Amino acid sequence: MKRFVFFLLSLFLLSQLQSEDWEKLRREMVEKQIIARGVKDPRLIQAMLKVERHLFVPPAYRHLAYTDQPLPIGEGQTISQPYIVALMTELLELKGDEKVLEIGTGSGYQAAILAELAQEVYTIEIIPKLAESARKRLEKLGYKNIKVKCGDGYMGWEEYAPFDAIIVTCAPDHIPKPLLEQLKEGGRMVIPVGEYYQELILVRKKEGKIIKRSIIPVRFVPMTGEGVKRGRK
Repeated sequence: MKRFVFFLLSLFLLSQLQSEDWEKLRREMVEKQIIARGVKDPRLIQAMLKVERHLFVPPAYRHLAYTDQPLPIGEGQTISQPYIVALMTELLELKGDEKVLEIGTGSGYQAAILAELAQEVYTIEIIPKLAESARKRLEKLGYKNIKVKCGDGYMGWEEYAPFDAIIVTCAPDHIPKPLLEQLKEGGRMVIPVGEYYQELILVRKKEGKIIKRSIIPVRFVPMTGEGVKRGRK
């Protein structure tokens, strides 16, 4: 009963919001959660201002779309908080001509941000229902430089490798070897690693060597799939 009342209240709040209200909330999100916390890339800031996060959030949580928190998107998954999306994206140092691989499509929000900043985006989601809904959502929004695949992200997307940048939005307990192999020379990868305790790791491939730097503690949903199990052996 409480859940139903919450749902009705959410729908009522949504009905009161106009496009200019969403724009105001988005601007406040960027100013208070992104810029105020040190994100400086002007292209990224413009992308965060442009992409409408509320369109990637289920109706019951849409009134919370521009708060600095992860939100449920169904199937036990979440959309990451705006600051983490911005931080991870900025670490990729995108200039505009890159080919980017994303592991963990979710609702498609991160892929949309990447599509504003890179030439090509390839994104993999292991849950069929989420992969299909994200694909339809991104197509409806007019993104033509994003390819969505339902599959095991641990294995990457060898068909389109190597990638200039890789971003992982679910946490394995180790860095997947296939992703390291598919990272281009000079490329960057941002990935949360760990089980209960996780660290956001920035990986660079330089002269064939892997250089890792810990950024901040984070909390992501765990990476699943057969690739993770095989990689532990």
